[in-house]
Amino acid sequence: MSLALGVNIDHIATLRQARRAGFPDPLSYAFLALACGADYIVVHLRKDRRHIQEEDLARLCKKLRKHIHLECSYTPQMQEAVLKYKPYSVCIVPELPGEVTTTGGLKFTPAVQKRVGEMVEALHKKGIQVSLFVSPEASDIRAAAKLGADIVELCTRDYSEATTKKQAQKLLQDLALSTLLAKELGLKVHAGHGLDYDNVLAVADIGGMECMNIGFSIINRSLEVGFPSAVAEMKELM
Repeated sequence: MSLALGVNIDHIATLRQARRAGFPDPLSYAFLALACGADYIVVHLRKDRRHIQEEDLARLCKKLRKHIHLECSYTPQMQEAVLKYKPYSVCIVPELPGEVTTTGGLKFTPAVQKRVGEMVEALHKKGIQVSLFVSPEASDIRAAAKLGADIVELCTRDYSEATTKKQAQKLLQDLALSTLLAKELGLKVHAGHGLDYDNVLAVADIGGMECMNIGFSIINRSLEVGFPSAVAEMKELM
């Protein structure tokens, strides 16, 4: 069975923001990604607006709402933006000051659980599906289910950065067991972070896995073969 592919186009906006130019346009590349096999378009609206801007989110949701999967933190300001633009689904992620990219899953402290729970409830009232970005650990998956999430996105950073085959196999087993638990709890399962054309195959083979969210490696590959081919190649792997 073919898995769904969410193509993250943040770095299209990163290139644009480097010159504060009007191009390349994330919306144009969203249409192109979908035409080449992507099932969803993933964008991360960060607090520092380093790439995707609110104007981008507004245009994407206006033209392609049913395909827009937004990543954002759990602040009241981000909740306000989500409710304003109403993407099809949202993945709530941790966001640390100065980080180059997301460093891991949500840390479910009592304060985080309270805030995330409030945001999940508010988004559900508007018909928005909610995913929580979590580490492949049983306690975190159970916390996500308790908070009412529809989806968990398993963080594959550790797996993607494994330096030995033995380490990769152990981390892959953790992902498989986490997927099984999530399915038993009634959650849909996505995966993402650091996945590329070499390491994605083993994760795609995990029973119960439904969607891969991938950006950086596709954009990197597009410098060699072009964006349409890069997207099509990743979809074919799945």
